[in-house]
Amino acid sequence: MPRIYLSPSLQERNPYVIGGTEEGYMNLVADAMEPYLRSNGITFTRNRPDQTLSQVIAESNASYYDLHLALHSNAAGAGKEGTVRGTDVYYYTLSTEGKRAADDIVITMKEIYPLPDRVRSVPTTSLAEVRRTIAPSVLVEIAYHDNVEDATWIRNNIEGIARALVQGLTAYFQIPFVEATAPQQGTAVTAGGVLNVRERPTSASAVLGVIPNGEAVTVNGAYDDWYIVNYQGLVGYAARRFIQTV
Repeated sequence: MPRIYLSPSLQERNPYVIGGTEEGYMNLVADAMEPYLRSNGITFTRNRPDQTLSQVIAESNASYYDLHLALHSNAAGAGKEGTVRGTDVYYYTLSTEGKRAADDIVITMKEIYPLPDRVRSVPTTSLAEVRRTIAPSVLVEIAYHDNVEDATWIRNNIEGIARALVQGLTAYFQIPFVEATAPQQGTAVTAGGVLNVRERPTSASAVLGVIPNGEAVTVNGAYDDWYIVNYQGLVGYAARRFIQTV
């Protein structure tokens, strides 16, 4: 199952024109993403506000991740303050996977941003979080925090932004998107055998591991005849007919 490094902005000194900071709002988006990530079987490591950018990049590079996702909001250049709007999704110019992730996120962000023609993917070689990370990487400038309309849109649409970003991730990882639900506790009931945990919601998919009969399991989401489960850190899809929920 996919693993991402989730990196909301560390820029506590970037003020929003409506009050608040870039760091504060991007952490709200990351907070809102977490239930969607868990329900869709995407495991994640998240940065901390007390880290430096170099520490974040080093932490991301210290383990294997399928994607590094940085969350930011933008500001226009000198002389254009407050006049620019839009969503820019940056990826490293030479990264095929980064471009594919960016393009998938663009599609889902276009569905919720009020000016969809201003949502675009942008190649770059200058941004450290897309240039220096080992994993394919995307940096999303969600909207312009020096523009009143954009900043207000971010503030009023935290949940929708989080949902759209995870929808883009599921498209990139080629797994079905499911709505966020509260975790449930369940028990594997297999008449003595083991329950396979699979990479995709199909019996033809690769087996990632097994759950012994009678073992407790956390159910984080559901898709058709499958549950998205977490069994002692093993995350994947398990046939729901073999799990009894509380």
